[in-house]
Amino acid sequence: MKFGIKEVVAAGIGTALFVALTQVQIPLGFIPNTALQPRAALLVFISAVFGPIVGGIVGFLGHALGDAFFYGSVWWSWVVPEAVVGILVGIFANKFAIKEGGFSGKNIVFFNVIQVIGNALAWILCAPILDIVIYAEPANKVFLQGIWAFIGNIIIAGVLGSILAYAYSEISGKSSSLEKED
Repeated sequence: MKFGIKEVVAAGIGTALFVALTQVQIPLGFIPNTALQPRAALLVFISAVFGPIVGGIVGFLGHALGDAFFYGSVWWSWVVPEAVVGILVGIFANKFAIKEGGFSGKNIVFFNVIQVIGNALAWILCAPILDIVIYAEPANKVFLQGIWAFIGNIIIAGVLGSILAYAYSEISGKSSSLEKED
């Protein structure tokens, strides 16, 4: 994976957008400290376009800075899983064919299979285990939070992330074909 100027810019803009989207959320009132957040869609989209390094940076820094700015402290057991999602989705960036304008059909399905797997590993396993290890949180509470975070993230990422990736792919594919004609 290359990491050049485009990736640095994508990581910076992606992180800034992720932080800004920290405040955009739909609380799940029946599960404490858990909400639907559009930033999950941004993360999988950025990761799917720019790869695992950018995805990991946006997930890690975006979540850490968002926590620090808006909540006053960083909840590290949820920062790390956000990076995990970004890295795992980003590993398959070339397979999604978003930049080439080929994000449709099987690629959309594959993208969603990968984001579901990444979110499952991050929120059902990683976050609860880190909550227990780092903060001595009760297992029943954190696994329930993790499951709800997983469900919310896969819905938001599946719908909004797919729409973002499809729209970007349509625009990117057209600009790629125009460049080839020149």
